[in-house]
Amino acid sequence: MRRGHNLGAVGEFNQAVILDLIRRAPDGLSRVEVAQASGLSAQTASNITRRLIDGGLVREGERLITGPGKPRTLLRLNASSRYTVGVHLDPTVITYALLDLAGSVVADHRARTPTAPDPAGVIADMAHEISAILERQSIPREQVLGVGIAAPGPLDASRGNVLDPPMLDGWDVVPLRDALSQATGFPVVLEKDVTAAAIAELWVDSGPRRDNFAFFYYGTGIGIGLVINHEVLRGASDNAGDMGHIMVQADGPVCSCGRRGCVGDLVVPHRIVQRALAAGLIAADSPVDRADFDDVDRLFTEFTVLAMRHDAVSREIVMGVATQISRAIVSIVNLLDVDTIVFGGPFWRRIEPALLGAIRHLVNTDPALIPKHPIHIENSGIGEDVAAIGAGCLVLDQSLAPHTSALLISR
Repeated sequence: MRRGHNLGAVGEFNQAVILDLIRRAPDGLSRVEVAQASGLSAQTASNITRRLIDGGLVREGERLITGPGKPRTLLRLNASSRYTVGVHLDPTVITYALLDLAGSVVADHRARTPTAPDPAGVIADMAHEISAILERQSIPREQVLGVGIAAPGPLDASRGNVLDPPMLDGWDVVPLRDALSQATGFPVVLEKDVTAAAIAELWVDSGPRRDNFAFFYYGTGIGIGLVINHEVLRGASDNAGDMGHIMVQADGPVCSCGRRGCVGDLVVPHRIVQRALAAGLIAADSPVDRADFDDVDRLFTEFTVLAMRHDAVSREIVMGVATQISRAIVSIVNLLDVDTIVFGGPFWRRIEPALLGAIRHLVNTDPALIPKHPIHIENSGIGEDVAAIGAGCLVLDQSLAPHTSALLISR
């Protein structure tokens, strides 16, 4: 639990601590409980809660009688006082999520990602869709804290640039953050998609299993979002999480990087589709590669339906994928000592019934696993829009959540 500090120089941090406490208490907190939970003096806590009420972020609810003395007034988050918009740029689809102050999804929308290499046109479409979703929900612009955008890496986060991500032709050094801000008039923050997914999990679930965990993102490609000691791990250039070149099969096929058996080349949907086609489980009129997004999506769904029948051929494919993913996870667990792996992403829900149990068993029985604590393998409860929701939560997190970095003295 975050606790405040009774120092005059950290007022914004203390305000974020108290707002976070109230946000995470759906039944409300009294001022006395706020002071006790935050570690702040009663006067400091009272002054801050008054500012939050005056700013419309917190509202006073019913009075609670707990015994002799004055009834306590419960404080609750005013979720409809502020909003954010999260956008996820994926090679196949652009997802939009409008979130309220609690991080709940108010509205969402999906649009096919144009295949033409035209970043300027895509950014203009994004701005139009953001305006449209606000108009449909009758949200005044002044109530919008900002826009978060999740994009595949690599990124230059300091400059807000997208740096030639795979399967997005023409997106080489595109100033996505500033261009979208100029087009919308809102402040924009840019984050790597797998990191945004981990942020969504942190914002929605603050329990102990979210102190040290990894988010395995399963979409058109794969990646890993990392959280250590309840803080997102971004790395020196904000590009942490590219796990695709972890070697999991020594005699595997040659990857585009020149090495053999890279997990990102073995377990992604288009590779599963190709194996299923070669085995005769499904059929296509012509060969399918990773750029055939619609065909991959359709055929992948066909395979996942067949995989639930547990015939010998589909089971062999499923167990191969489970083994390869599990080996990569064990490497990550050994390196970082996380105790929970959360799976999610736009392709995960379809194949999860066939994969999750096998991965859970393989990880926890792998002789290469070093930590002696159980490794919890679970599904994200957020759904396919997790990266877009995480992008919106990123704005909430940067605007409202307490961060110990706020206490560092600037040089």
